[in-house]
Amino acid sequence: MDGRNRKDIRPGIKVAIVLKKDQRTGKLTEGIVQAILTSAAVHTRGIKVRLQDGQVGRVQAILGEGVHANPGEG
Repeated sequence: MDGRNRKDIRPGIKVAIVLKKDQRTGKLTEGIVQAILTSAAVHTRGIKVRLQDGQVGRVQAILGEGVHANPGEG
């Protein structure tokens, strides 16, 4: 799954993003989504997110469920 549809992304999933500084090289950074920053339902270059470590970038791939943002969620 790519990261162009907002409905596919939610806090707690593991994604690969491209940081602004890495857009030219296409280098990907992996992490867990903390917050979704794009309000549009679809974005051609990828939905912008903030990872739990504070890095911000556009989702290029959804890698898996990762860990839940709230431990009580199933």
